[in-house]
Amino acid sequence: MADFHGHLFLRAEARADGRTAIGGQAFRAPFHVSKPYWDEDTRMLLVQVVNPTAGILSGDRLESAVEVAAGAAVLLTTPSASRVFKMREGEANSWQRFTVESGGWLEVLPEPVVPHRGSVFHQRTELVVAEDGAAFYADLLLPGRVAHGEAWEWKKLVLELDVRRGGERLLHERFEQDGAGLRALAALAGAGEGACFGNAVLVVPGLAAETAPAWRDALHALQTDGVWIGASQLRLGGGWSIKFVAPDGVKLKQTLGAIRRELVAVCPHLACDARKL
Repeated sequence: MADFHGHLFLRAEARADGRTAIGGQAFRAPFHVSKPYWDEDTRMLLVQVVNPTAGILSGDRLESAVEVAAGAAVLLTTPSASRVFKMREGEANSWQRFTVESGGWLEVLPEPVVPHRGSVFHQRTELVVAEDGAAFYADLLLPGRVAHGEAWEWKKLVLELDVRRGGERLLHERFEQDGAGLRALAALAGAGEGACFGNAVLVVPGLAAETAPAWRDALHALQTDGVWIGASQLRLGGGWSIKFVAPDGVKLKQTLGAIRRELVAVCPHLACDARKL
């Protein structure tokens, strides 16, 4: 099977009537964009990016660039997990850049990454937000095919995240682990063999530490039945990093949903339901 060098470009723009529409798009396999859906209740455009292939294979290189213009609001999601298959040699790479202009809002809410036994995957993500733009970005990681005895059996996984606001770097993370290393972290958390990890970043103007106690206490109250959550402020008061661990994939997605609901009070766009697609 030939390697995929997939490319995706999307630009969302605000129309004169206040609705958001796709102003430009281009893509090639394995990317495909489904018909967008306008959610009148939350004034959001829901866009679903589909990978019609079986998953990610050795040699695949996926590049995506998503732009949200001034005043536009977008929820970007995927319909299914990103499965990274076994690789006898080589690796797969994904580079994604999300840009939010003045007064824009972007939520990136993909399904989980599932690394299979013997896989090598490197994902680089850039989130660039204007001074008065806003964004919520989430990454979900499952331990592999637990039912097939493949939990923590991948060879190498690298997840890099760089977050900037108004030209200032707020966060740079590099997670690099083989399966054994993350298995040890799961054991430390007491989450069990099927432990799943979530990483979310919220970039919102004016959400300073002194305004956080109510919603942060609400997030911490979600810690039950093997779920752990922590929230810490990014530098320059530019946003928040939220980490969470759950004992299985179902609980992980439920926890992310609960986090989004608790944050609706400070970010009303998070009331948008991706399942409407």
